[in-house]
Amino acid sequence: MWRWMAGRSGAVVVLLPAGVLLEVGMDSGYSCVGREHSGRLGSAQPGVPLYMVSSMTISGSDGPDSNHQRPGSATDKTVEALGKLSEALEVVEHARGLLYGFHRLTGTADLALGEAVDLLREAGHESLAEEVNRDVLGRNVIEGRWTFQIVEDYDDNYYAEFKAIEKRARDELVEGKRHLFEAEMKEDRRTHGRAHHEALPPEANQ
Repeated sequence: MWRWMAGRSGAVVVLLPAGVLLEVGMDSGYSCVGREHSGRLGSAQPGVPLYMVSSMTISGSDGPDSNHQRPGSATDKTVEALGKLSEALEVVEHARGLLYGFHRLTGTADLALGEAVDLLREAGHESLAEEVNRDVLGRNVIEGRWTFQIVEDYDDNYYAEFKAIEKRARDELVEGKRHLFEAEMKEDRRTHGRAHHEALPPEANQ
């Protein structure tokens, strides 16, 4: 997993697997500033230039913006845990959308039911129209509640607390930054240096 941090003089510091730190200058020069690493990249000592970094092309601006770079104190486990917490919140957001859909559909059904009552009366079925009007039109969906009351209870007693605790966790652990896990996943999965695999939209570099 690649991690990007601010470097000196416009450079970017890249944390590679196994803890290798590379300082990437704006002239696309690479210099090892971390501990020794042996593996695919060979052996690197601090201050020794590196002319090849795996098979990826790195430029000084080809990485996530500062809002999507983890603080130095955040561990992989912390980022993973916050990613899972964010995933859970996204599922709750989806469920909330479905609940609002249920709310709107139920309201639409009740309005259509009112029109049906009128049409039954116009067709001469007064008794049936009155039964529908009395027993079903405007009926509570669950005991004592229309759907707007269900939505309000959900928002006030579950959704609001879920959203707040996810934000508190981010504020406490990663300076409030969002989607760090996904941002690092993007760096790991995209083809660096290839069109349509850019880290940021064009306007971010203007």
